[in-house]
Amino acid sequence: MTIKKVLTVAGSDSSGGAGLQADLKTFEEYGTFGLTAITAIVTMDADNHWHHHVHPMDSELVHEQLTTIFSGGSLDAMKTGMLGSVDTIKLVSNVIDKYDVKSVVIDPVMVCKGENELVQPENGQAIREYLLPRATIVTPNLFEAGQLSGMAKVSTVADMKEAAQKIIELGTKHVVIKGGKSLEDNKAIDLLYDGSEFTLYDSEKIHTNHNHGAGCTFAAAITAGLAKGLSVKEAVAKAKAFTAEGIRSGFAFNRFVGPVWHGAYNKADQRLHQ
Repeated sequence: MTIKKVLTVAGSDSSGGAGLQADLKTFEEYGTFGLTAITAIVTMDADNHWHHHVHPMDSELVHEQLTTIFSGGSLDAMKTGMLGSVDTIKLVSNVIDKYDVKSVVIDPVMVCKGENELVQPENGQAIREYLLPRATIVTPNLFEAGQLSGMAKVSTVADMKEAAQKIIELGTKHVVIKGGKSLEDNKAIDLLYDGSEFTLYDSEKIHTNHNHGAGCTFAAAITAGLAKGLSVKEAVAKAKAFTAEGIRSGFAFNRFVGPVWHGAYNKADQRLHQ
């Protein structure tokens, strides 16, 4: 049996629900072996309304991590999350080219959940320039889709289609825009576009605040699905189902945040008692 190797280049979420922690949990649930290059450490201040503090890693340290990772040979897929700096974005771009990574998922993290300010605003342009042309698929939420496409607001399915067309023009092979609960619709709708065909994935909205890490989980699930040989359409469909189960079974971490439960899809909690 060959275990598929999957990499996440992302920030660390000390609360365990998002970032590389969410990615690793998702990779494991998919039966893949996860590796990590840490780009930033994010801490949250419980005494200041859960305000986030982002501490980027020096790009040289990120480079050393990636050198360690690729010393084990080629990977089956990789994803990015919070990247911390323009230097790190350029580094990741070079690594994708150097090691000829075939399946690349770019999750263009721009805002921490619960925060309103862009994380390193200059990173958005660098993602557009250096990473989207190398992406198999990019996975923006509505806000990130607006930033990447240059549109002031993305809030309807029609807006999502327009944004997707503009993002494809930046060089990515596929884009899936996550409507989620923010979409002005009674369903949670995600839109996949490959440059010629739109595919809608819709499900009932899950009304809960326990959705911390949902975006990271969705992108990580797509990554693991691609590593396991699924097509992009299949990987997105399974990722949506996987994430929905995680949201449905989310729980309260503290009075500020509640993460998705990554073991829900495979009923990990039930297996422990068998």
